[in-house]
Amino acid sequence: MGNTSIKTTCCIVGGGPAGMMLGFLLARAGLAVTVLEKHADFLRDFRGDVVHPSTLELIHELGLIDEFLKLPHEKLDHLTGRIGAENVTIADFSHLPTRCKFLALMPQWDFLNFLASNGKRYPGFDLRMRTEATDLIEEDGRIVGLRAKSPEGELEIRAELVVGCDGRHSTVRKRAGLQVEDIGAPIDVLWFRISRRPDDATDMFGHIEAGKMMVMLDRGDYWQCAYVIPKGGIDRVKANGLPAFRDAVVEMTSFFRNRIDEIKDWDDVKLLTVAVDRLTCWHRPGLICIGDAAHAMSPVGGVGINLAVQDAVAVANTLAGPLKAGQVTSDLLDAVQQRRDFPMRAIQRIQVVVQNMLLAPALSSAQRPTPPFPVKLMQWFPALRRIPARVIGIGFRPEHIRTPEAA
Repeated sequence: MGNTSIKTTCCIVGGGPAGMMLGFLLARAGLAVTVLEKHADFLRDFRGDVVHPSTLELIHELGLIDEFLKLPHEKLDHLTGRIGAENVTIADFSHLPTRCKFLALMPQWDFLNFLASNGKRYPGFDLRMRTEATDLIEEDGRIVGLRAKSPEGELEIRAELVVGCDGRHSTVRKRAGLQVEDIGAPIDVLWFRISRRPDDATDMFGHIEAGKMMVMLDRGDYWQCAYVIPKGGIDRVKANGLPAFRDAVVEMTSFFRNRIDEIKDWDDVKLLTVAVDRLTCWHRPGLICIGDAAHAMSPVGGVGINLAVQDAVAVANTLAGPLKAGQVTSDLLDAVQQRRDFPMRAIQRIQVVVQNMLLAPALSSAQRPTPPFPVKLMQWFPALRRIPARVIGIGFRPEHIRTPEAA
């Protein structure tokens, strides 16, 4: 093994939703693009598994929606929940102005494999698994590439543009010295799975009780569960013991009682440390960060994937032409940030309000919660459920495919 040097037009770090969508779109537009993914495959559990209507709309615009919907998935056209003793419906997606008026619940590895397989149809698409970026290459104040480690040895990649899509613990943004603004989150999440049976309820729903909250995602043959705890509360949960945790889960979802022993030990429970942050500036000459690398989102609303994909489309729309011409300027990179900054800040603001005004008080209270007034209004006037459906399902300033497919 030794050092290898390659040259490409765009090097994307991270094979998540933002990285894979951007790599696919740039290759489709006729560009040479190298995507680095540090893992050997996409089979990581406890990732976001909700594909939103706006993302489905993009897949439709690419002419791939029929093929995509052949993949195993569940459809959800309403979001329901339980707050204390009351069942509530908080979003109705059936009226959205999109082709697919539902959330698609699909394992993220299927979504990423779909993008990868379609990207490989184009000669410029170079996906390198088990390849991890370690440092950036800077010359005269401009990022001109990066160094990575791969199974074959050290790799040097020269590129017109480096895009950091490597998540909230981004190596790219750290090496670039980009400043992070921490918004804060009062919660963490414990992820685990419980088998699903035919007579179980089919809706994805959240349940909020005094001192407890849990969300369940229908993954076909099992439930992916997110048990919400106060920030930094994992040590206290473990100190109370696994039986106490199992009992708390059963209190939230009684039909788990006859299968709760599927949680055999703490290894079956994974901690997701929730962060809400954003970069003050997403770019440097020759480099930009998008998705979680630019703005880590709360799990509230499950919109992180949606925003990451929208970022990727904005980058492709803005930079595909200049990349071909070798004319990616700092002004163009800033134009991407300015376009995506408002949608990101608006969603983060809503998430922070929900966290601070609903989740944190419920987790710290010993009194059984009741639905807040806006949620009660949605029960009295069902048309109001279209508002959160629009925010969750489409978001603010949705993107559309503008990059042409190369002949």
